[in-house]
Amino acid sequence: MTVTIYGVYRSRASRNYWMAEEIGLPVVSVPVIQAYRLPDCHAPGAPLNTRSPAFLAISPAGAIPVMTDGDLVLTESLAINLHLARTYGGDLGPRNPAEDALMQAAALHAATAIEPWSLAILFAFAEGRADTAEGQAVVTDCTRKLARPLARLEEHFARNAFLVGGRFTAADLNLAEILRYAQGHPDLLPSHPALDRWLRTCQDRPAFRSMWERRNAEPA
Repeated sequence: MTVTIYGVYRSRASRNYWMAEEIGLPVVSVPVIQAYRLPDCHAPGAPLNTRSPAFLAISPAGAIPVMTDGDLVLTESLAINLHLARTYGGDLGPRNPAEDALMQAAALHAATAIEPWSLAILFAFAEGRADTAEGQAVVTDCTRKLARPLARLEEHFARNAFLVGGRFTAADLNLAEILRYAQGHPDLLPSHPALDRWLRTCQDRPAFRSMWERRNAEPA
């Protein structure tokens, strides 16, 4: 089977490229840029983007990333990673049904209880709004909403090296990529030392560093 990933490194596809690096899985990479980043995504000669007819034929929702694995077409970056780990990842994937359930639960929790607020913090700092009254209000509100899930994770990582099975798995990779969005906040993660230590351990992995180098090589 040939696995193809549609997307760019400066998107949620970064999670899937990191996973492929961890596994050592050769993938076909098809760069698809977000349409909102282009002045005129329909102009002649515009790069393949999320509003291009050729991409919409693969993914009518018009969002990246998308993965194809044989006849399987899969969207949602966290689900893609769980599939890659389960199918090709050995110990990065679940060893039994209980671990499979725990990895799915971790992904759902991260997507619903952490990512919205983590992403809002990223935008506030990246867009230079964190120093404005409006931006400070956003950061304060998101920090408050993250207090409970981050406290829960801090307690877990004070006692455990990783999320599931005592080893680095897809669950850790998925959560690490979601928490990365909040790293621009200078105080949030350092105030959770066990969680911060775990995240830096994840990001010290050679596969993450390789992905990050490729991401930084892309135009912002």
